[in-house]
Order: sequence, then C-alpha cells, then structure tokens
Amino acid sequence: MNHKLIRLISSFLLISLITLSAKATLSVYPSGNPNMYHNDDFTVKVRTIGGEWLDLYEYRVQVDMDRVQDASMVQFDMDEPVEVMVKKNNGNFSSVDIRPLKNNITYNRMGNVITFQINQPRYLSVEFDGDRLHNLHLFANPVETRVYTESCDSVIYFGPGIHKPDDLPNNQIRIKSNTTLYLAPGAVVKAKLLIDNAENVKILGRGILDHPIRGIEITDSKNVEIDGVTIINPDHYTVFGGGSSNILIKNIKSFSTKGWSDGIDMMCCRDVDIENVFMRNSDDCIALYNHRWHWKGGSSDINIRNAVLWADIAHPINIGGHGDPDNEAGEVIERISIKDVDILEHDEDDPPYHGCMSIVIGDNNIARDITFEDIRVESIQEGALFHIEIIYNPKYNKTPGKRIENVMFRNITYNGYGESRSVLGGYDKDRCVENVTFDNVIINGQRLDSLNDFVTNEYIKNIKFK
Repeated sequence: MNHKLIRLISSFLLISLITLSAKATLSVYPSGNPNMYHNDDFTVKVRTIGGEWLDLYEYRVQVDMDRVQDASMVQFDMDEPVEVMVKKNNGNFSSVDIRPLKNNITYNRMGNVITFQINQPRYLSVEFDGDRLHNLHLFANPVETRVYTESCDSVIYFGPGIHKPDDLPNNQIRIKSNTTLYLAPGAVVKAKLLIDNAENVKILGRGILDHPIRGIEITDSKNVEIDGVTIINPDHYTVFGGGSSNILIKNIKSFSTKGWSDGIDMMCCRDVDIENVFMRNSDDCIALYNHRWHWKGGSSDINIRNAVLWADIAHPINIGGHGDPDNEAGEVIERISIKDVDILEHDEDDPPYHGCMSIVIGDNNIARDITFEDIRVESIQEGALFHIEIIYNPKYNKTPGKRIENVMFRNITYNGYGESRSVLGGYDKDRCVENVTFDNVIINGQRLDSLNDFVTNEYIKNIKFK
C-alpha cells in the first residue's frame, strides 16, 4: 500500500471520527503510530456506562530527572459519565490509589483488573502499590468543540501520524498572526511552536508535541490561546512566555525530565489565564518572573485555576525569582490569583529551592497582592509547604529583592510528615515581608495558628491567622 493511499485512508478515518464525535459523548483517538513510544505495563479501555469497551493507546512517557523512569499515559474525550478498565500486565498488587484524592474515586477489582467511573473530565494518576514512577496518567479531556480537517490560509493542520519537518530553522514552526495551528487526535509533531511578534494565534487539538527543544514559545505577542495539546519531554520549557499579554492556556498536559525543563514560565507577561492543566515536570511546574533576558516591565493579572501539579524536581509554584537589578524602584509582580490546585508531589533536595507555594524574590523585585486559595497538597518528599522570603542569591541575583506584601493563603490543606520547616523572612529592615494572612490552613487536621514551626526572622510584619 503506497503512502498516498495510507494518507487518504487516515484522513477518511479522522473525518469519520470527527463526524461521529459531534454526536457521541465519548471519543477515543486514532491508534498510536508504530514508531511512537508504547508502554505495555497496562491495558486500558473505556466505555460509556453499559456501552462497548474501546481500546486506548498506552503511550510511554518519562518522569523524574533524579532517575528517569518509564510511566504510561492514555487520553480520551468525554462529556458524560464513563467507565474505565485498567489491567496491570506485570505482577500482582495489593492496593491502588487514584489521585488527586479530592475526587474520591473508588474502584472494583477482578484479579489483575480494576474498573472505576469518571463522571466528568479529569486528569488522574492511577498508582498500584504506591508506585508513582511507573504509574498510569489518565487524561479524560472535555470533548473538542473546534475541529479542523485540512490546512488553509488561516489554518496549519497536522493529521494523525508522526510529523518531523526536516527543513525548519532551529527545528521550529513559526506561527504568524491570525493563524490557528491544529494538532488532530493522533498527531505527533517533533518541533517547537514559535509565536513571536504575532497576535490572534490559536494552538488547538488533542495531538502531541514530542521531544521539542521547547514546547511552545510566546514572545512579544498578544491574544494567544493554547487548548488541549500534550507536550512530552521537551529539552526546556513546556510553554514559555516573554513580554506578552492576553494569553489563555487550558487543558494542556506536560511531562519533562531534564534540567531547566520547567512547565509554564512567564516573564514580564500580563493578563494570563491558566486553566485545567496537568503538569509533571523536573523543574518548576509554573514559574512567574519579572525581567529576564531582554524583557522588562513587570508582571500582573495572572490567574491559575483548576490545576494538577507534580514537581518531580523543584517547585510546583514559584513566584518572583528574576527581576531587573538596575531598576532602583523595582519591578512589580502583582495581582496573582492561584485557586483550586492539587499538588501531587514536591521533591527538591536543595533547601534554597524548597516550597510548594514559593514567593522568593531578588533583583529589587516587589511582589504584592497574591492569593493562594483552595490548595490541596498531597505529598512532599523533600521540601516545605510555604517559602516566602526576600533573598540575595548570587547564582541568579545581582541585588536582594525589595518587598513582599499583601499575601493570602486561604483554605490550604496538607497531610504528611517529615517535610522541612516553612520559611517566612525579609532581608533587612528596609526589605521586609508584611501583611501575610493564613486563613483556614489545615496541616494534619490542625488549623495553623502560629509561626512556631516556621523559620523566621525579625523582618516580617503583620502576620495574621484565621
């Protein structure tokens, strides 16, 4: 069978799938390409309640830079309750955890098979006998509402199959203004997507960016939307933003295992919304900074909602590290809201970089008006729950930070032991932390009402507990 005929058949099958998905409430993706990575640790199927079982392709993804391991990933789209079947193909097991735990998902067992129901789109980790390095990542996505089947003047289309453009400068695809790039279910693109000095750009679909230099880079641009794609093991950032505004990032999934392979990093960006994401990274999952490289001007109005964060290395959430040391007034990072987040893991060996929720500033930065709300922390291997500090870190900073003020931690829960002490401290009498409130912070069932278990100094003011 020649390649042209194969492409014709693939296009027909995808169009049929899309037509059916407009009526169906459960959509599975085209089978994986034989050249794509498969992991047979699990056999996974899904069905509508009482319907026929549909096979899912079990991708191999790699996790945890400390000692890189092979885990599994499956995906499908749904908008009504479904039943999932997971068969463990190697060895016996005694227990299964389905996280985040807030979902309270129970399972039935038959030999080496478990089944469970999902009532709405969710991003889950299925862990047998506590094994979080060879687990199954199950991504039940919302049903697509914007689907394309071919390229045109305003659309760049990638259909099912592996795409590795061999004539691209720096192995990147530049997306111009007023363009939508669509990665169809089953599409795998081995390149970075670059949005530079552009506006009104969308990156949509259920396809995969596989091992790019960076996943998606947004620089000096505005009105950018990223929805639905998965980025597997980039060399560096999953999504990088510099000097850009009006950015919407939602329904993305990310894995990384290399140094500097942060998840979502924003430098001097404004009006950013991050919603319904799953980030498992070997550096910061989400980092928000001011000046770095040639971008200047501070950061503001960034909202993070409904995220699942898993930091195999470094911070789940990191705010304020980089700024402009030559700006005597200091750049400001402000109006940051982080709400409804599940932190599945925080593991960092180096104490200066501890903190599930970290606001650590240098370079004359000012951080203010920041809220963490409805945050559930499930595990800290090494690290601390809170790290709020003004520092001078000669590795990254030329001067200390200036000020941290007006910070709220509301409805935070953590159950666990053995973590490092949280840190709350200023730098000197002129560089203080002030107006920090801990409202309904519950640690091992006890409401936080003092700083007795924190490392503190005298450069903090007006710390409140509710």
